[in-house]
Amino acid sequence: MPASRKTSRSVACALGLSGPLTLAATGAAEAHVKWFCAYDVAGQPQGLEQVLCLNFEWLTGLALLCLMFGCLAEGTPLGGALLNALDRVTTRIRIDTELLVRATLGFFLVSLFDLGGIILTPELKTDVAWIPWLQLALAACLIWRRTMPITGLGLVFLFSYATAQYGLFHLADYPIFLGIAAYLIAQGLGLKPFGIRPLDIVRWSAAITLMWASIEKWAYPEWSAPLLAAKPQMTMGATPELFMQAAGVIEFTLAFALAWTPLVRRSAAIILAAIFVSAIVEFGKVDAIGHSGIIVVLLAIAADDVRVPVRVRQVLLAPAWYGAALAAFLFLYYVGHAALFGGLGTMPVI
Repeated sequence: MPASRKTSRSVACALGLSGPLTLAATGAAEAHVKWFCAYDVAGQPQGLEQVLCLNFEWLTGLALLCLMFGCLAEGTPLGGALLNALDRVTTRIRIDTELLVRATLGFFLVSLFDLGGIILTPELKTDVAWIPWLQLALAACLIWRRTMPITGLGLVFLFSYATAQYGLFHLADYPIFLGIAAYLIAQGLGLKPFGIRPLDIVRWSAAITLMWASIEKWAYPEWSAPLLAAKPQMTMGATPELFMQAAGVIEFTLAFALAWTPLVRRSAAIILAAIFVSAIVEFGKVDAIGHSGIIVVLLAIAADDVRVPVRVRQVLLAPAWYGAALAAFLFLYYVGHAALFGGLGTMPVI
């Protein structure tokens, strides 16, 4: 088949899959691959010349169109009606956000105690006997609002301990824990650091976590090969390469949307929460425990009724900020990996 026809066919497939993949990405996209498959953080990532291919460009272009559509709808009567509907539907979640976070995080920490030998996430194994008991004690501190900050400080300690054991690059997957810790401390003490709401701190940490995770899907698509081989229906006929490219673009775009305007971020939070919950059906208890924290954060974001005036420049600047975020995360991931594992002589070139 001529190269031009192959390219056209791949692009058409990418465009056709973009909608269904938003939910089909529940497998390799949102089941954290390090929990289920072999991985090597120090291994050489796929070259940028392979990541930034034609399919990738078309997929990001399509994602930008969806983002722009959401931005354009924000300031219209339709956008206002959607926000009003979201406010009504999510009232209970909004009123009980703190309680939901405490209950879910309590479930998470008690589950870690029950599993044993784990620091915060399933792949961070430990033989230290007191770690599970510390996590159980942190769960107990969530019973009372006054002791919530102790749980927050405990999460910071566990994150730091895991970083010392597994390295900064590995723990770069999980800044969401630091965001949740900041939320618990600020909520428990009634603080707004620098005038920033605790929910906004954890929202930004969720966005950063998921944008970083999406880069990993492009850099190490082979890690997900066993999952795709075991569940080939997830790709819906696409090649594994195209599927992982699309899954990464979908995740990065939805994660970026969490940092944007109210309607856009609330819609993205709902879609992401649906994806994570659907992944639990596929991957079971481990996935339910591991992703419980981010799911409750996404529900809190979806229920957040704070509104800001949407200006035309926010719509016009969306592609520029999206491109800047994409370039920044690619740079940080590849240059950071080269600096930590390969030496500056292995810096990527396009």
